[in-house]
Amino acid sequence: MGAISFLLTKSNSGSFTAGRDRFPDMKTMRLHSALGIALGSAAFLAVPLRSSAFSTSDQATAVSARASEDYVRAKLTDGTLKPEYYAFAEGGHWTGSVSDASIDHLKFIDVARAIAGPLKDQNYVPTRDPKDTNLLIVVYWGRTKTAESTNESVAVQTMQDQTAETATAQSAHAQKQISQADALGMSSQGGMPCGHIQSTMDAEQITGKISADNAASSAMAVVSAGNNMRDQIDAQNALMLGFDTAWKETAGLAGTPMAHRREDLILELEQQRYFVVLMAYDFQMMWRQKKHKLLWETRFSVPERGKNFDKYLVAMTSRASQYFGRNSRGLEHLELPEGRVEVGDVKSLGALP
Repeated sequence: MGAISFLLTKSNSGSFTAGRDRFPDMKTMRLHSALGIALGSAAFLAVPLRSSAFSTSDQATAVSARASEDYVRAKLTDGTLKPEYYAFAEGGHWTGSVSDASIDHLKFIDVARAIAGPLKDQNYVPTRDPKDTNLLIVVYWGRTKTAESTNESVAVQTMQDQTAETATAQSAHAQKQISQADALGMSSQGGMPCGHIQSTMDAEQITGKISADNAASSAMAVVSAGNNMRDQIDAQNALMLGFDTAWKETAGLAGTPMAHRREDLILELEQQRYFVVLMAYDFQMMWRQKKHKLLWETRFSVPERGKNFDKYLVAMTSRASQYFGRNSRGLEHLELPEGRVEVGDVKSLGALP
């Protein structure tokens, strides 16, 4: 593979926010000032990529892509896509809840050079000349965070333990009532105490019952809060990964014959995933008019389990590249190709003064 040139810059914000635009605002990222850095220094990188069959996997790359209505790729006379020239900008890096050597050691340049090959396959070409630059492609990558399973949470365990203790105490008190009634020759068919204070309880029993009920109520409140937090994390991941349309479409399916769609979506969201997000802005508008316009964005991810990000990055990007600059019209799942990809060492061929 020939020499690849990059315009490199880094935003001042490493955050990743979700909203309708679902991207960090360009003012927040301060890319206007960052453009000066990008245009002041451009590195030429020789990146040898050697590909062979990727190891078989039953996991797929999930892809969601959108493009502005007025973004249309021009074609050459031979029917191929006309080259568009781009510069890279570093958007940010999300880390998971635990360390991961396959992604934590990667720098922006490592991710950028892995993405450059699939971009070139779609005739997106890096350049160091601002007059020729069509796109500023902002890159995000990382691992999603997942909520702790509510079945394994401390709050649920507390509630289960408290429920068991309350049931034991109530059973013991009921047996005592029955024994007292039998001793007095009275019928014991008056019903067993359940969740309320009996008139036969003494002060110590009443205090204990109130404490038990309060503890159980508190545990249930914590569980409810945990479930809300879980929903919030799932929703955030759905926005970040491009699952947002499916998230909205399945929101009201609980209790219906289609409830499995929601359950399948949640199962997919609640497994940690490696992801990359590419956001392509109109470079000339940003540079000359100090305005930002999002032309297209592509979000793609794979389940973390059984994979290393640094080894799968090129493959998952290649799979998603067919949607660069296009609309996927929803979430697509594309099987990873067989084989493996090795990325060679980066060689610097110089820089602009």
